[in-house]
Amino acid sequence: MATAMRIGELGRATGVDIETIRYYEKIGLLPAPARSDNGYRSYAQPHLERLAFIRHCRALDISLADVKRLLDFVAQPGADCGDIDRLIDAQLARARARLKSMRALERQLAALRARCHPGQVTGECGILHELIAAAHGEACACHRDAGDDPAPTARRRGQVLAASHPHPLTRKPGP
Repeated sequence: MATAMRIGELGRATGVDIETIRYYEKIGLLPAPARSDNGYRSYAQPHLERLAFIRHCRALDISLADVKRLLDFVAQPGADCGDIDRLIDAQLARARARLKSMRALERQLAALRARCHPGQVTGECGILHELIAAAHGEACACHRDAGDDPAPTARRRGQVLAASHPHPLTRKPGP
């Protein structure tokens, strides 16, 4: 690769959008490049390497603030790496928390999906009835404890909603 690159070349080489490169320069993650005689930015190999480092960190969902901290550590090769370990440990804890949340979401969606069966019409759709019930402040199958069996209640509620309202989201005020 040539020693001097324009921003578009740098973007293509790293897979980073031009606007993102400009933003990284603006916030100080990427040093400002030299300018050629015609005013174009002229990036060199260190820019490419630094941007690739930043991109890899972002692919690991590391925040820009933590990327900055990691870049500061890169500039201090003799420093103790304990803070780097703690930074990655914190990132790992965030990833594990998101995974736990995603597993809960998966269980909720599976419980919701179990409310509907093939061959039903939308007026009898258990998924829609559960979502409508939740919109009205009632407990939804996806938020009940696993031991509860909401099917009879959901069916009764669905029958009542379907029978009493042409459009189940519009409920008439009760007595």
